[in-house]
Amino acid sequence: MQPLNIAAEPKGNSVVNMLVATSRLPSDDPATLFSGERSVHPSITDVAVSIPSSTVRTSGTVQWPKKLPPNPDTDFAVVRVQPVATVQQAHDWVRTHSSGGHAMVFIHGFNNTYEDSVFRFAQIVHDSGADVTPVLFTWPSRAKVFDYNYDKESTNYSRTSLENTLKGLVEDKNIKDITILAHSMGTWLAMESIRQMAIRDGGLPKKIENVILASPDIDVDVFSRQWTELGAKKPNFTIFVSQDDRALALSRYISGDVQRLGQINPAEEPYKTKLEAAGITVVDLTKVKSTDSLNHGKFAESPEIVQLIGQRLVTGQTLTDSDVGLGDGITAVVAGTVNTVGKVAATTVATPVDLLSGNLKTRPKRKPGDIGGTLQGENAPLN
Repeated sequence: MQPLNIAAEPKGNSVVNMLVATSRLPSDDPATLFSGERSVHPSITDVAVSIPSSTVRTSGTVQWPKKLPPNPDTDFAVVRVQPVATVQQAHDWVRTHSSGGHAMVFIHGFNNTYEDSVFRFAQIVHDSGADVTPVLFTWPSRAKVFDYNYDKESTNYSRTSLENTLKGLVEDKNIKDITILAHSMGTWLAMESIRQMAIRDGGLPKKIENVILASPDIDVDVFSRQWTELGAKKPNFTIFVSQDDRALALSRYISGDVQRLGQINPAEEPYKTKLEAAGITVVDLTKVKSTDSLNHGKFAESPEIVQLIGQRLVTGQTLTDSDVGLGDGITAVVAGTVNTVGKVAATTVATPVDLLSGNLKTRPKRKPGDIGGTLQGENAPLN
């Protein structure tokens, strides 16, 4: 577990201010602030993170402290932690940190401590150049590989807390639009919360304009139902997928061998046609290089991807093949047309559903020894 020690704010460093809402139980250890256990009473905290200069870090990376207390000249360091005790204090914070009225809400994935999620979101906000009011929602993950089921149930436990966080932003007069950015198992929580909100209120608030799902750990059949139950008017959806995502390969293996949304090949059927019908944008990162051995965090590690999120997607701009310039050798596919855009990287399918329901369970079952490999070659069209 990475400790959350407070450091003195250095001169010249970039500082990311964020509002952190959580359904985690406060920790007995002040160095870690919140544990991986569940709390009946959600908490809100004002957190500031110092980012070391570009001379000592590469975009897309988090410099974890090598020792404690952290050295802000070389490490990511928390420089302020302040409890937010009332709703009015939360609105006051938003007013003070409002940036053009754009709010970005980040929901982390499986196997994340409180500190992991704080530093990763700070990295995303900083490297993306997003002109947003950053709001992190962190749910009770025990940050242990073998606690997958505990984490999954924790997302279910946290649905109403996230819904209330979103409602608070919707009701804030200083916020004009909201982008939800969720990763991995956090995409399940995001979809369940907005689905719950849509069912409860007869539709989603107009302020929730953009939903970005990165490496979504969601059964494709379930996503189809969630999508339908959002109602007639839906936000703009963007999904980042990668067929070589080993974490999702394992998730699929332990989840009845049903394809995960984050591993689909959007250029193949039945996904291509059904996504195009729905208007969802899919960005295929399969050929993007990653330092993550599981290939599960590409969206945050690629400087070009995080900039795409921060400079275009949070403002609701539709992607086209000419917008994608993310590396070498990746094909851009837009609305069924295949083009190679110079030396670009990322597949953009201007797509979206009825969705991926139906015959999506017909792939041959893999053997237990196969779960560590990639899913390349398993993407033949489904019948």
